[in-house]
Amino acid sequence: MSGLLSVSDVHVAYGKVEAVRSVTLDVAGNEIVTIIGANGAGKTTLLNAIMGVLPLNGRVSFAGGDMARMDIEDRVAAGLSLVPEHRELFATMSVEDNLQLGAFRVARAQAARSFEHVYTLFPRLKERRKQLAGTLSGGEQQMLAMGRALMGAPKLLMLDEPSLGLAPIIVADIFRIVTELRRAGVSVLLVEQNAIGALKIADRAYVMELGEFVLSGQASVIAADPRVAASYLGFEVEGAG
Repeated sequence: MSGLLSVSDVHVAYGKVEAVRSVTLDVAGNEIVTIIGANGAGKTTLLNAIMGVLPLNGRVSFAGGDMARMDIEDRVAAGLSLVPEHRELFATMSVEDNLQLGAFRVARAQAARSFEHVYTLFPRLKERRKQLAGTLSGGEQQMLAMGRALMGAPKLLMLDEPSLGLAPIIVADIFRIVTELRRAGVSVLLVEQNAIGALKIADRAYVMELGEFVLSGQASVIAADPRVAASYLGFEVEGAG
């Protein structure tokens, strides 16, 4: 696996309040990495800082390049994309027009390939391509937000709570699509409160508490850790204690 994203000793503060402290993580090519933790742990803040939405102290490199002086558009052009927790779709625009906005930095030929890829991953979006985004169901809006991010042909897709508020059958579909993205060569950094689902599909995991990583390792090992099982998975590991 080749290195793709490297975050080293990152701190993020809101005024004098430090929301993220001494965070170091990496994501390799063709890898799903998940960050699990409770509400307010700093997960969303970290993703926003990596994307350039928030200022940070520390070092972030992507595809071998230092991102310190790169604005958000440059990060997108380099192959980094974020699907925010609240999706931030244009409700009065059609599905197709929302997707087209995601391709604003790519050539027309690439945009055509991206449309084909997105409609293959999300056939429901193709069926509803002329429908206004604001009239879609919650699950369809999540698919559209992911599809829009994929239109720019990213190397790394960062997903912030993609399963939030969705029915279990839709959540299973979203997680299945994340694994398909890895097979297609897109790495994924997944922030999730649904720890059981995230750990099942991830290669590696980080556990975040109060702005810091308290555990990291292979997802299967993290899932079997008694502390993680009790705090985030809702059960105790047999024989632990």
